[in-house]
Amino acid sequence: MEEKIANAEKEVEASAARVTASNITIEKREAAKKQAEIVGHPLHLFTKENEALNEEIENAKSLIIKMETEPSEANSRRINAIIDNLRKVAIHYAKKGDLLYPHMKAKYEISGPSDVMWSVDDEIRDELKFIADSDFRKIEYVNRLEHAITRMEEMIYKEQNILFPICTRFFTNEEWYQIYQDSKDYAPCLVDFIKWPEAEEVLSKKKANSKVAEDIINLPGGHFTPAQLRAVLNTLPVEISFIDENDINCFFNEGPKLFKRAGMAIGRDVYSCHPPKIEMMVRSIIGDFKSGTRDKVSVWMEKEGNPVLVEYIAVRDDNGQYIGTMECVQKMDEAKKHFEK
Repeated sequence: MEEKIANAEKEVEASAARVTASNITIEKREAAKKQAEIVGHPLHLFTKENEALNEEIENAKSLIIKMETEPSEANSRRINAIIDNLRKVAIHYAKKGDLLYPHMKAKYEISGPSDVMWSVDDEIRDELKFIADSDFRKIEYVNRLEHAITRMEEMIYKEQNILFPICTRFFTNEEWYQIYQDSKDYAPCLVDFIKWPEAEEVLSKKKANSKVAEDIINLPGGHFTPAQLRAVLNTLPVEISFIDENDINCFFNEGPKLFKRAGMAIGRDVYSCHPPKIEMMVRSIIGDFKSGTRDKVSVWMEKEGNPVLVEYIAVRDDNGQYIGTMECVQKMDEAKKHFEK
């Protein structure tokens, strides 16, 4: 297993080198560092998060040394407290998975990071979750933690020296502005969100210039103005996503979400938005909807401690022809409390 992981992690460098040829040079790394120095820029926030993660990693290393000489319950509790902070890397990885990897692959055909780094992110996150409640008086768990920390450090290095320089090389200012805007939907990862004045000014002007004309939208059941329809869709206690018959993301309703939806994903194929380990499942569901084998798939899960129902529903026109897929995400905690009475 370790050999497989090592080979996979080597592949991301090779893949990145093939795609960018000589782009990951000292010059490109310096360009990425300059962007990371712009207060509020997404790379600035990613870098600050990595610095905070490095501090937590150093704290964990110190305690691991203590555990090797003094495997006490008190030290085990201290390690668990640090792991709680280390696990916040899941937020950092989620932002990469939602905002960077898919855009690199779909827009610029750079697949190395999404094919390899994305999977490693998931493995690190899952490993930290597994060992979070472990008894670190047992050396096997100390060893697993050490290995997870090493992989975190390697990922930080890959981000700073491979991923961020690639992004700097290709992403436009407009794309960075949108990434910044989408970043606001995520919880802090050890450091607070930092405003980017330049992006705030540009986005404010864009919003002022994009007011929708108040034409009436007539439907068989009545009518709306665009403003009314937008407000209704955003008021529904359900997260809604819609992709068309060509598997292109067309619509997400707005507001806080359990499953984050990047504005940059609109107009992009839905498969690029999913990590490799679940892409085949998504393709299978949509394929069944298109063939008529299934009309709905329901998945019950826990997300952030809440029971959640996720439904994938085939959308068909009056003639029964497939015209897209809708995903509905709904918290079920209130229903659970009601029926537990």
